[in-house]
Amino acid sequence: MASNLDVKEQGQLVSQVEHAVQRSIDYAMGSVRPDGHWYGELKSNVTITAEYIFLRQALGLDLEADGPAYCRHILSQQNPDGSWGLAPEHPGDVSTTTEAYLALKILSTGVDTPSMQRARTFILNAGGIARVRVFTRIFLATFGLFPWTAVPQLPVELILLPYFCPINIYKFASWARGTIAPLLIICNHQPVYALPNGLSADNDYLDTLWLDPTNKNVPYGPSLCDLLFEWDIAGLAFSILDKVLYQLNGLRSIPLLRPYARRECMKWILDRQEKTGDWAGIFPPMHGSVYAFVLEGYALDDAPVRLGIEALENFTWEDETGKRVQPCVSPVWDTALMSIGLSDVMSPDRPIVDRALTWVRSRQLLHPRGDWCVYRPHLAPGGFSFEYHNSCYPDVDDTAAVILAQVKHDASAVDSPSVLAAATWILGMQNPDGGWAAFDVENDKLFLNKIPFSDMDSLCDTSCADITGRILEAFGLMILHAAPASEKATTSATHLLPALRAACTRAIDYLASTQEPTGAWFGRWGCNYIYGTSHALCGLTYFADQSPQVRKMVPPALAWIKANQNLDGGWGESLLSYRSANQGQRASSSPSQSAWGLMGLLAHLPPTDIAIERGVIWLVAAQQPEKGIGSSWPQEVYTGTGFPDHFYLGYDYYRHYFPMMALGRYVRGVRGMVL
Repeated sequence: MASNLDVKEQGQLVSQVEHAVQRSIDYAMGSVRPDGHWYGELKSNVTITAEYIFLRQALGLDLEADGPAYCRHILSQQNPDGSWGLAPEHPGDVSTTTEAYLALKILSTGVDTPSMQRARTFILNAGGIARVRVFTRIFLATFGLFPWTAVPQLPVELILLPYFCPINIYKFASWARGTIAPLLIICNHQPVYALPNGLSADNDYLDTLWLDPTNKNVPYGPSLCDLLFEWDIAGLAFSILDKVLYQLNGLRSIPLLRPYARRECMKWILDRQEKTGDWAGIFPPMHGSVYAFVLEGYALDDAPVRLGIEALENFTWEDETGKRVQPCVSPVWDTALMSIGLSDVMSPDRPIVDRALTWVRSRQLLHPRGDWCVYRPHLAPGGFSFEYHNSCYPDVDDTAAVILAQVKHDASAVDSPSVLAAATWILGMQNPDGGWAAFDVENDKLFLNKIPFSDMDSLCDTSCADITGRILEAFGLMILHAAPASEKATTSATHLLPALRAACTRAIDYLASTQEPTGAWFGRWGCNYIYGTSHALCGLTYFADQSPQVRKMVPPALAWIKANQNLDGGWGESLLSYRSANQGQRASSSPSQSAWGLMGLLAHLPPTDIAIERGVIWLVAAQQPEKGIGSSWPQEVYTGTGFPDHFYLGYDYYRHYFPMMALGRYVRGVRGMVL
């Protein structure tokens, strides 16, 4: 729809946008790290911090020095009803609240304080500790607060199954794989550690949180009858297997096999530890692996344990609100996306982006190391990981973002060794359905989510629209800038053009098959439909002219974005949309989601479209001065997704580089430049 602004008003809006853009550039330049990269806090719920406190308590590490700071942070995240949720403004969660309560009690918070009383009331009203998830049960069991008999069986022998078996360690997603391996060791030993009230296999430290503390051996999944009634064959089979394993003492009694399996499991874990102590660059494998090494007899000052604890400590973040532990760190992701934002706003300070991309390129993984090699042994490496230290698990989404950052900044980079290696690796990671997942290929055995310990539906890494859309955008930009073969040497991206085009055709088919009846796409790694739809549209823009299929997909997607624009001109979507597409989908406008909505529209519509102008006006008005280094956009809500409906992420810089991209693309559109 045409603009409702006259020429003068349009000029004023462009002037306001350019001023906002300059202020956003000032903020980006003021927040860059000394060596040229960006790294913002990655927030999650309080369970990550609580579980780190559990580890320090279990191993007898000091908690007095940082205890007050941890308490301040945990208490600052409590909801008015006494609960802790999966994210700010999210309903309370009994598992999260139980872990927060235990952590606070370990840190000497009085149980009669109003905060603890409200938390206890919430937990009891939610059904008590008996209702917590399996992973929380395991943490409680390590302190004797839950019987180990009420935890699913995890035999270490799983590590021995070869990669060609229907079920083996490599059939699980990378994050699950790295977490399960140390859990096999933990569940083998079934340790019980001391709490402030002492050590007991039946500790009464949290008995006030049970509806019936005399019966703690509560089931952890549906009954066999319920599974049969629901005709859940996979769930039934795994539950029967779990009961058989329980009767066999988890295979612990088989001579020679268990010791061998434990050695192989520890070797598997040790082989994946970085020199810095990290495992997979994320908290759960790092946290669990420290437990595993200690249980297998390693001392606290032995290198794997000492470095592992140091790596966990490097995940901490402290400010005036207290100290907490991040689930991960995101420097490569932040630097790539900030570089894209600066390129989109045509930053006059090109050296800052040159320096940032030099920093990123130095982290390209060019050695064939990592679990992705198991099912792609002949694929040349070339990916980028998300974190500072993670050589085993390059991230497909990050790698596509790095391609975009390099080519947007300098079109000639399309022929660079870095971009060619990255694109070649991504090509080899495409799934048979035409889409891409985050870390793995053909990791789609969803029946694994029926395993009893999987109560978060997160054991697989399947294709998703948001990553596929970003790769289409990266490949589309490469195709646009690839020169004719006659003008380039044999190392040119021209030689990749047939493969790029073929992959994009398959990716477009994938997006066509996954588009919702509403016109939207599900967002796997960002909340939610606005994220998936925006990324799909940004990728499809490069193929609209030559593909009738794309031209058919785009209009309903644009209509969906417009229909979900808030009255104030921005966009907002609740995390509750992961529970039901019709529940809580609309929310107050947020900077990152408003930027996603705008970028999706700008990819296919003129900047004078009314919906675009309203969104731009909202973003300009929402910008605020930031710490004396320019301006940014305040955002409290989390719009990043770890596991839908189970774990969410708050990327601090999402509030900045995505709005910067959107405003930059608007100005480019107004100036008649290529978006």
